[in-house]
Amino acid sequence: MTGLIAVTGGSRGIGAAIVERLAAAGNDVLIGFRQDEESARAVAERVQAAGRRAETAHVDVTDAESVDAFFRAGTSLGPLIGMVASAGAVGAVGRLTDLDPKQIKRDLEVNLMGTILTARAAIPPLSETGGAMVLIGSAASTLGSPGSYVHYAAAKAGVSALASGLSKELASAGVRVNCVEPGTIWTDFHQDPQRPAKVAPTVPMGRAGRPDEIAGAVAWLLSPEAGYTTGATLRVAGGL
Repeated sequence: MTGLIAVTGGSRGIGAAIVERLAAAGNDVLIGFRQDEESARAVAERVQAAGRRAETAHVDVTDAESVDAFFRAGTSLGPLIGMVASAGAVGAVGRLTDLDPKQIKRDLEVNLMGTILTARAAIPPLSETGGAMVLIGSAASTLGSPGSYVHYAAAKAGVSALASGLSKELASAGVRVNCVEPGTIWTDFHQDPQRPAKVAPTVPMGRAGRPDEIAGAVAWLLSPEAGYTTGATLRVAGGL
């Protein structure tokens, strides 16, 4: 089944790769962005050049009204059959005692509360179509990321738990919920642009991942081939 899929954080990095992969599979896409409207439009143009429809819409995932408005922005493209909660950020990096509590709170709001609000808003339209959602977690959820961002790891552990619980809550409505946990990926997510190269020696496969490798996992979980898969957390992290 193909149709409209909404992707938060769809303007750059993993989110942009997901958008393009889903469009290549025959879906129309609603691309959510918070700041980088120019990049979101560039992604939309690539989707349209490939023959699919795309709309861009601003969304602050920490604001319930903004999230609701985001999903309404896609109604012109048809019924929603899928959602990917890909918006995420880390502003506080370092040992926990060195971090600003206000920034910690902001990171938790974006990465956990933002995912919760996005999932909450997607449930009614997905229940009408028997659609699916994929929540983007992180391999940090079990590794803990000591010395870097333990609070982010804690938030992403919550994302995995959310996927597990929601999958059971929504199964009777025909809505599937799964989680993908990327490892270190070559994107501009990192404050240190060379962090993926520095982390590579600790990865069993010896390298950081590419955004398209995450996109492939997400696309499968949203596809009919994964029709009996719900409540799964799929680690795509090179063996971590």
